[in-house]
Amino acid sequence: MGTSVLSLRIDGELLERLRQHAAKRGMSVQDYVVQTLIRDDFDERFKTAVDETGKFYGAT
Repeated sequence: MGTSVLSLRIDGELLERLRQHAAKRGMSVQDYVVQTLIRDDFDERFKTAVDETGKFYGAT
């Protein structure tokens, strides 16, 4: 898997909040944002898998 660049325009207040959250975890803002996106993507995929399993077994 390769990497790509994603550029975001955010206001100063949001950037400062991201800096604070990242600093609490000893991370850069970039790493913090990437990890947050990865976690959200995993949560979404996991929920979908659980829903599909429930449909397969007739639970939902």
